[in-house]
Amino acid sequence: MHIEVDQEKCCGAGQCALIAPDVFDQRDSDGVVLLLDPEPDESARAVVTEAASVCPAAAIAVTG
Repeated sequence: MHIEVDQEKCCGAGQCALIAPDVFDQRDSDGVVLLLDPEPDESARAVVTEAASVCPAAAIAVTG
């Protein structure tokens, strides 16, 4: 699994960081998503997929 984030699209809602804190975080200055692990273990697929699906800006892409 590979994850990409579009920081330009991110609105800073923070749902990704709440759902998958080992994979996503937020910048302190503006809340924009930070990708901590672009290729997490397969065991994280469910939470990563959920985080991507609830992102209001569709700023998270999951492939593979």
